[in-house]
Amino acid sequence: MLKKTGSNKYSLIEKNACFLSKIAPEIPYFLKHKILFVCLGNICRSPLAEAVFNRLAGERGISNRFYADSCGTAGHHAGQPPDPRTLKNARKNKLEIVHLGRQLHPDDFATASLILTMDSDNYRNTRSLALKNGYDTAAISMLRRFDPAAVKDDLDVPDPWYGGEEGFEEVFQIISRSCSGLVDALEASYPGLP
Repeated sequence: MLKKTGSNKYSLIEKNACFLSKIAPEIPYFLKHKILFVCLGNICRSPLAEAVFNRLAGERGISNRFYADSCGTAGHHAGQPPDPRTLKNARKNKLEIVHLGRQLHPDDFATASLILTMDSDNYRNTRSLALKNGYDTAAISMLRRFDPAAVKDDLDVPDPWYGGEEGFEEVFQIISRSCSGLVDALEASYPGLP
């Protein structure tokens, strides 16, 4: 049950915990579940989100219940390592990424408990593939739903591909906040973790 804060509003963690229980109610907390992060090419944003989430899950003691994977809606970077600028930024932030790009596959809807997209285009493409393959109840949302600094009408994680290093740092900060909020919501949604 949600508790109201002093200002008669629910906290972001409580709102997101409620959201999680609505879109992914089938997640029994006694099993290990995959959180799948999706961007366009799977070489910048989504592999970073995968690594950030896995690190946070380990630090918070829930890695025995949840782990991350990532993929892209397009397959033109399949089999390739992350963008060198993503790797450089990750190392700067004391994070190691071990990943090769891959494309979103219909089987992902059967194996992922929760799918989080980086922007609205990725969301539409992911939802379309899910519906086309009979996964109309797949739990798909946008990652920035869990970012306390996000503006309600703009939940996109910007694609840093065309920019400089500052864009990769901005994306790192957005993803870090969002993944932290996600882990908070998972802990609130599934009491008794780990």
